Amino acid sequence: MIRRRTLLAASTALLAAPALVRRAGAQSAFDWQQFKGQTLTVSLTKSPRADNLQKHEKEFEALTGIKVLSEQMPEQQQRPKMVMELASGRPSFDVTHFSLHVSKRVIGVGHWLEDMRPYLANPKLTAPDYDWADMSAGALRAATQPDGRIDSLPVESDVWLVYYNKQIFADRGLRFPKTFDEMLATAHKINDPAKGVYGFVGRGVKNANVPVWTSILLGQDQETVTPDGKTLLTDTPGAVWAGELYKSLLRDTAPPGVVGFNWNECQTSFMQGKIGMWMDGVGFAPPLLDPKVSKIADHVGFGVMPAGPKAHNCPVFTDAIGIPAKSNVKEPAYLYCQWATGKQMALNLVNMGGGASPRQSTYKDPTLMKDNPFGQEWLATLLTSLTIARAGLPEIVPVTEFRDVFGIALTNMIGGADPATELKKATATFKPVLEQSLKT
Repeated sequence: MIRRRTLLAASTALLAAPALVRRAGAQSAFDWQQFKGQTLTVSLTKSPRADNLQKHEKEFEALTGIKVLSEQMPEQQQRPKMVMELASGRPSFDVTHFSLHVSKRVIGVGHWLEDMRPYLANPKLTAPDYDWADMSAGALRAATQPDGRIDSLPVESDVWLVYYNKQIFADRGLRFPKTFDEMLATAHKINDPAKGVYGFVGRGVKNANVPVWTSILLGQDQETVTPDGKTLLTDTPGAVWAGELYKSLLRDTAPPGVVGFNWNECQTSFMQGKIGMWMDGVGFAPPLLDPKVSKIADHVGFGVMPAGPKAHNCPVFTDAIGIPAKSNVKEPAYLYCQWATGKQMALNLVNMGGGASPRQSTYKDPTLMKDNPFGQEWLATLLTSLTIARAGLPEIVPVTEFRDVFGIALTNMIGGADPATELKKATATFKPVLEQSLKT
């Protein structure tokens, strides 16, 4: 299990590269225009993080003289396309944006991305104010492969929270739940299908639904594999408890059709004003507070993930950006990656409500939260969540297959299947897949 103290300890070994970067800061000036006239193709996963990058893209072009051709694709399309192209050795992009919790290990095993350490240590390529040592311990760990390679730079560390409708809570005299048991009870009190009101909404669609279950499982002080990544913990009493709670929330208190919901369907449903609570990433807040698209812009509450019987954690998922080893414009691409993960872009991301910064300095910046609609409750929830953050998915090569197998089990639960039976079956199905991955 990856605990916060483990993440902090991991930073010690990872600061060797930052030490090189700090020495590089002795240079007098940095030439952002050294690759002027080059063109980069950037592949982005559709998300608030990609929105932030595209919003400020012209600033990068003005700074460097490098032309950027970027495209956002839904994650269900971008992820397999990225892996297929990297594996082929003929990627159509020079920079790729991806989720470390999904693609880190498969990319690492394939050695498909450039090791960033030589770039970080090169004063010609790394600006003195980039400050790699400013990255949080968790972000450093997430971006580092088991063999020590840093083959991506962290863009964002997405903690999960609970969005809730303050008007619905006030009308019913309810308080925000502090535990998962209270959450279920509260969802039942809100639930009124005859009036089109539902207590809870969350991801029900196969694969995307797994982080909801693992978020609940963290409340048992447990993850889905042992720390060495070799043994599944997916049919334990704690895992079954989490499955039962997932089933009750999604089957008994969620709107019809939730079995097909991903985050975007949940977001749209919640904005209509008939949902009490929605559990998902902190970066999905902006549309909720936009009166042009949200009916509850004035009633959105932000709550820290409830506690379980044995622990109080919330999951964290890190986005990153990297350079294909087969790119023909690696150094210009590195300038883009450096800019995309710099202090100003991290601050921009938080100020737009697009997620949590991987940088420590962001939360000390005097302009933080200036002129934005999210407010202190959102910021306080984010900061508290960062102190209890813990890995939301196992760091294994076949994580997509893991999500597929257990995602089916979870959708079956929504249909009425027994959680213990489904998890036992899914564990037996996935065990040989995990064992085979450990042999390669």
